[in-house]
Amino acid sequence: MTAQTQPLPPPVTALSHDDARRLALRAQGLLGAPDRRAGVRGVLRQLGAVQLDTISVLARSHELVPYARLGAVGRTAVEAAYWTDTHSFEYWSHAACILPVEEWPHFAFRRRARRAKGHRWHIMEDSERSCAAVLDRLTADGPLTTSELGGGRNGGEWWDWSETKIAVEWLLDTGEVVCTERRAWKRVYDLAERAVPDGLLHDDLDDAECLRRLVAQAGAAMGVATRADLADYHRLKGEQVDAVVADSGLVPVEVEGWGKPAWADPAALAAPPRGRHRTTLLSPFDSLIWDRPRTERIFGFTHRLEAYVPRPRRIHGYFAMPLLAGGQLVGRVDPAREGTTLVARQVSVRSAKAVAPMARALREAASWVGCDAVRVDRCDDPKLATALRAELTHTSD
Repeated sequence: MTAQTQPLPPPVTALSHDDARRLALRAQGLLGAPDRRAGVRGVLRQLGAVQLDTISVLARSHELVPYARLGAVGRTAVEAAYWTDTHSFEYWSHAACILPVEEWPHFAFRRRARRAKGHRWHIMEDSERSCAAVLDRLTADGPLTTSELGGGRNGGEWWDWSETKIAVEWLLDTGEVVCTERRAWKRVYDLAERAVPDGLLHDDLDDAECLRRLVAQAGAAMGVATRADLADYHRLKGEQVDAVVADSGLVPVEVEGWGKPAWADPAALAAPPRGRHRTTLLSPFDSLIWDRPRTERIFGFTHRLEAYVPRPRRIHGYFAMPLLAGGQLVGRVDPAREGTTLVARQVSVRSAKAVAPMARALREAASWVGCDAVRVDRCDDPKLATALRAELTHTSD
């Protein structure tokens, strides 16, 4: 082959740091007009995964995610959008996540891996009998919680699971059972053959096809991403990303200041990101910021969840929610509710310019959760605290 006929290397697109940030915001549904017709289900499809978490301050994290993108959509409407008409299921992605039901076939690789391992961290005394008993109950009685199946614990600590709880979670891991909703924060289990549409109920795709889809989906949901970003989104291994990224449809790019290879969604590169920036508080488990190294790289913003940090060692508070405004992370607040008052227990803002957006975000969040007042308890800058209280008084008039 002569030099003239040798294939050219794939094109590399150079992106500025701001280009990458705007691509990420648009891909996450936080730049440009929200698709209100698609609503919560549209948000779920766009993100590919919405993380679940037990903590509920303003609301649970899976409610805060569509709120951040769509505004004050009703909380009952959020739950209905997720859990009715077989539009989604819960499974292990970035963590325990709500996933679009269309992605069921693409998690076959993970179900196979669980089956190959043969057990989860709990081991059943009689797996065949225990699993059969759970399946028989679900077949006869329809969707059930662990309590309805007979109870989740043996009476000891929370990790001292009953044989029934171990069995149903094993069946969930391996795909015979599906979590179809959360009821009072309890998983509701059903048979996969009832809960998953017939056309999707299969594990026919090999591991490579599953991984290609999940890497492509992660790239589309992030706009532009490094290898580590792509792996973290659905908690894949780096080598799994390496094996499929060239065939994923993502485009190699160079991003100013990142200093490592990256890939972008070609659809994201086709049109420059434009439109209105959303001003909102973000759940610490929001997919825009759930990967802390990526958040620091894109926004220059260090964020840690301190819910499990002893109170005296907390810096920003139990459930500090970052403030997104103007396409930047410009502050954070640790919220609570006292009756119909939203309490900003601790606030920090980057500068005086962030005071008005913080007041607006607090007011909107308060209204969404049924509060009619906002109180600021503490701010790390006394002058900005005064300005924030004044702004809140002004915006409430």
